[in-house]
Amino acid sequence: MRCGAVVLTTGTFLRGTIHIGHERVHAGRHGDAPALELATSIERLGLQMGRLKTGTPPRLHRHGIAWDEVEGQRSDDDAEPMSWMTASANERLVECGLTYTTPETHDLVRENVHRTALYGGRIHGAGPRYCPSLEDKVVRFADRDRHQVFLEPEGLDDDLIYPNGISTSLPLEIQQRVITSIPGLQRAVIARPGYAIEYDFVNPQNLTPSLEVRSVKRLFLAGQINGTTGYEEAAAQGLMAGLNAARRASGALPDQVLSRAEAYIGVLVDDLVLHGVSEPYRMLTARAEHRLTLRADNAGLRLTDVGVSWGCVGPERQRRHTAFATDVERALDRAKQEGATSAKLLSAGIAVRQDGQRRTVLDVLGMPSVTLLQASVVFPWLAQLSSLVATQIEAEALYAPYLQRQMAERRVIEREEQLAVPDDTNFANVPGLSREMQQRLERAQPATLGSAGRVPGVTPAAIAALAVHLRRAATS
Repeated sequence: MRCGAVVLTTGTFLRGTIHIGHERVHAGRHGDAPALELATSIERLGLQMGRLKTGTPPRLHRHGIAWDEVEGQRSDDDAEPMSWMTASANERLVECGLTYTTPETHDLVRENVHRTALYGGRIHGAGPRYCPSLEDKVVRFADRDRHQVFLEPEGLDDDLIYPNGISTSLPLEIQQRVITSIPGLQRAVIARPGYAIEYDFVNPQNLTPSLEVRSVKRLFLAGQINGTTGYEEAAAQGLMAGLNAARRASGALPDQVLSRAEAYIGVLVDDLVLHGVSEPYRMLTARAEHRLTLRADNAGLRLTDVGVSWGCVGPERQRRHTAFATDVERALDRAKQEGATSAKLLSAGIAVRQDGQRRTVLDVLGMPSVTLLQASVVFPWLAQLSSLVATQIEAEALYAPYLQRQMAERRVIEREEQLAVPDDTNFANVPGLSREMQQRLERAQPATLGSAGRVPGVTPAAIAALAVHLRRAATS
């Protein structure tokens, strides 16, 4: 059977192996067979492959949980829909719960950690740095006497509860004891054990920015097969790979990609195909140079027109977007031009310095203590804006000074690319550097700030922190 294009989204199924204590089962996930022949077929294509691992917590039966003994985590009273096409998201809101591990929990883990696949030496693939297992938390953060456990229903009509925060590959009998050591879970029953899973992935440097395999035209890869974590990272790749596969199948050119300045998807894909991965890739805001403009509040304004040009947006969504974007643009232009003196603002109860300066609406709304209602006393037209437009204007006002600071930081880094990084620099002493960034820089030992910025995986935020540290060291 032939087709115009193929998208592979294999998740953890490529030669997947589940580990529960000393037990090892070949599976793609609990109860499902692994994809063995597919992994062999990919190898025959000559693609570089590697091995990664992830994990999942045990699933619990809802009715064994003492919900009155855990902290309630209610949904927002006025939940905001993710789409303009949804009028309300307040139907059937689900409450979660919050509890914590205990010293008894940690003692159980420490006593049995050698029985897990990772610490027992039976897993060699790298795991997700930012989603550590319970074993990792207890070992790596030995100073902590408790860790959060979020109790999340798996669905609206599902009896299973996902205890987020205690991913584990301990033996089943130890998992049950761990669960009952946690407040509110003393009588909880495990419906399905937690486990670690090791699986194959393809080095994403084998891909083009459209997520097409360079050496096999019309074959696209998306999700964990490309070395990322699941969830949002996988979904983002599925959108882009699916879009480009459909275009390829229909004969449309060119490929459609998003740049690093346009979207987090652009940052994600660029990082993958340019640098590859050494551990499951997680999309972090610090990876983006333009993170202050890549916000959830302006995502529709940034990307809907792109979707229209790609043929992915229907006429009703396009109509609503056009009307909203026009209203925001008009309100923003007015907010940048209209203003009031400090005397007028003070008379309205807005605390400002009596310096005689005229402040624009955007300046006033950018003050942390000023609400839209207060500003409306001086600028009545603000009260006439729709809530969506008003929220957007407030966001633009609050972010304006930080955007200016970010641009200034970028200019400093561009000027200081030749700034020397001394051989004896201890990256662990650089304020603001995460442990991951410290490790990457320590391994690379860059000679200059510019070369530090080209170390695979080192974020713009890390370079900004290093630049400040080097300047201070040079003047001290």
